[in-house]
Amino acid sequence: MKLKVLLGIFLLAGITGNVHAQLRQADTAAHYRSLIPIDKQKRLSNIDFIANTQYAFRNDFYNGDYTGSKFKMEQFRLEFRGWITDKVFFRFRHRYTSPFEPQTIDKIVKGVDMAYVALKLGKREKWELVAGKFCVDWGGIEFDLNPIDIYEYSDIIEQADNFLSGVGIKHFINNNNYVGLQIYNSRTQTYDEIYGNDSVIGGAGIKPSKAPLGAVVTWRGTLWDGLVNTLWSYSITNEAQSIFKNYLALGQQLNLKNFTLSYDFKISKEDLDRTGIISQEIPRNEYGYVLRNTLYYSHWLKADWNFLPKWHVTFTGYIDYADWLDDEDPAKNTNRIRTAYGYVPTVEYYPWNDINLKFFVGWIGRIYRYSDYTKFTINVKDYDTGRLMFGIISPLKFL
Repeated sequence: MKLKVLLGIFLLAGITGNVHAQLRQADTAAHYRSLIPIDKQKRLSNIDFIANTQYAFRNDFYNGDYTGSKFKMEQFRLEFRGWITDKVFFRFRHRYTSPFEPQTIDKIVKGVDMAYVALKLGKREKWELVAGKFCVDWGGIEFDLNPIDIYEYSDIIEQADNFLSGVGIKHFINNNNYVGLQIYNSRTQTYDEIYGNDSVIGGAGIKPSKAPLGAVVTWRGTLWDGLVNTLWSYSITNEAQSIFKNYLALGQQLNLKNFTLSYDFKISKEDLDRTGIISQEIPRNEYGYVLRNTLYYSHWLKADWNFLPKWHVTFTGYIDYADWLDDEDPAKNTNRIRTAYGYVPTVEYYPWNDINLKFFVGWIGRIYRYSDYTKFTINVKDYDTGRLMFGIISPLKFL
């Protein structure tokens, strides 16, 4: 009898516990608060989440000889951007195919392209203030394109620090035209990390600047109802005490019905060889690390023909010149160090109308030609490189 009573008590306790457990679970679900509160979920309609991707099977060649093949993630940049309010905009983009080390100057990871906030100012929102790490507003159509749409950059942009921390202001003349000013750190690393201690010792009294800053003035314009776009800029950057880099970029684009033609002229006059191509070619042990008075300039051209609704043929070509203007070497009989050519023909196919995704096949050819002086000084030879690529490109938009 006692056993039956005891079993009855345990059974009742189990049933009661079950009821309470179910009640607690039901109560929890009824009062559960979502990760994104309901009153803030409407903000998602103003936020983009994008995976900027360029992925390819590449086949490399050197002086016409095949050197190997591999699959490679050429570009992967994860991006969040959107409006917090109708006056406040944010943008964050991280390149996962770039170093992850925090930089000594701005204390942010090198691979972070952008992490900034933009504020609309004024009653008619004609002004915009930007603060954080941003894409420096260099002129030129090449630099203005999404990086995943570039198969290979010209020399000046390839070697530059293009994403820097600072502040900027824009004044919008109308929806398609603005003038802007940005002030920014001239680099993400210290002087010694970039140029080395020996550049101060052997660099004719070069001293690091106490305020290594730069400034760029930009004009972006649209003319004749979008027939022509312009993107021009001039910047000056302090590299060391009384040592500067002056950079001018003039970009223009002609837009026809199924055809686009873009042309950039870029020139960089550097008291100290910031671009660094010439310093890499001339031996350090003769002139210290850095060279003074270098000049780089470039002509860049891109044609895009949409010959069928889903098919594009593109051709990009550029010429990059590298000159050393100093006369430290009495044997130097020319300023020209190197001339580099690039040509990139591609065919692109867009299979769907509702997503910006394309398959491509392209050839990236580079030709490097050195002056007789350079060949004699550093015993370098002319060479060519090539890259045959099959791949996919898309700014995959999840939100």
